[in-house]
Amino acid sequence: MGMAMPEESIDAAQQELIEEFGFFDDWMQRYEYLIDLGRKLPPLDPDFMQDDFKLRGCQSQVWLVGRQEADRLVFQATSDAAIVCGLIALVLRVYSNRTPREIIDTPADFIAAIGLDDHLSPTRKNGLGAMLAAIKERAGQALAAA
Repeated sequence: MGMAMPEESIDAAQQELIEEFGFFDDWMQRYEYLIDLGRKLPPLDPDFMQDDFKLRGCQSQVWLVGRQEADRLVFQATSDAAIVCGLIALVLRVYSNRTPREIIDTPADFIAAIGLDDHLSPTRKNGLGAMLAAIKERAGQALAAA
């Protein structure tokens, strides 16, 4: 699969994720796939693994960095927890390398569609919410500054 090419729309990226998870019959397989996706996350520069970039509201440690490249926001993130790295991989696939407007206008439908709503612990769900909120907040700041 590899990284989504920029011409793939944000909706197509969500749809593709939903279809990928649809291949698995049970949740153990989905968790394994999630962890596998997390293992493939590009490593985060250690300079960013400090409190300034740490997300609040996550049970595990999550570091999230965003930067603007032309009209797009590019995010990088990592966590000390395998499942959370997998969640990060999903979120980045949908929301990284998008315009601020696309980010703000796109609800994270894939979370419920994949069944993560039902299968994540409340603390993991809060962490996922915190991650999405941070990305949308960053997009809002970029729009306001434009």
